[in-house]
Amino acid sequence: MLNEKLKNHHIILASGSPRRQAFFKSLGLDFEIRLKPVTEDFPPRLKHFEISDYLAQLKALPFKNELKDNDILITSDTIVWHNNQALGKPKHEEEAFNILKSLSNATHDVITSVCFTTKTFEKTLNAVTKVSFKNLTDEEILYYIKTCKPFDKAGAYGIQEWIGEIGVTKIEGSYFNVMGLPTHIVYKTLNDIVNEL
Repeated sequence: MLNEKLKNHHIILASGSPRRQAFFKSLGLDFEIRLKPVTEDFPPRLKHFEISDYLAQLKALPFKNELKDNDILITSDTIVWHNNQALGKPKHEEEAFNILKSLSNATHDVITSVCFTTKTFEKTLNAVTKVSFKNLTDEEILYYIKTCKPFDKAGAYGIQEWIGEIGVTKIEGSYFNVMGLPTHIVYKTLNDIVNEL
């Protein structure tokens, strides 16, 4: 349905995430995957959604001079915000354990920002989902890290994996946002862009 409206546009998804790519396929969209390396550093003064907004826009920068008139570039970033700090992707098992231990028996925010860039405008939107975990035992945390190796995931977990099935007690907001893409925002915004152009 949306793909028909977008037939005169070329969607570029600048993401190597298999989950985001799968979401775009499930939305029925034709798109090209185009990747450029970006150092994901952000100014320490930024907080909460400011960080993911900044990083989503940063990922769009390398593409701006090469966009054609009918291109719609989509970049995004997901962070976990807990205890007034951003939790990124763990570098090793010990860091993953410490992150998950801090999320145990607590509620945190998962924030995904999506940046839509064309030759003439840029729009950045974000979604915040509150996720609560039960009290995770050390054995459960270690088992999850050993079996799922969540080193490519912000906050050291994937909600669609074992730890989400046994550990998440409450979600407020979009489940798909926690997986890495607020699909309702992408769908609505692409519809809006087509209607405005």
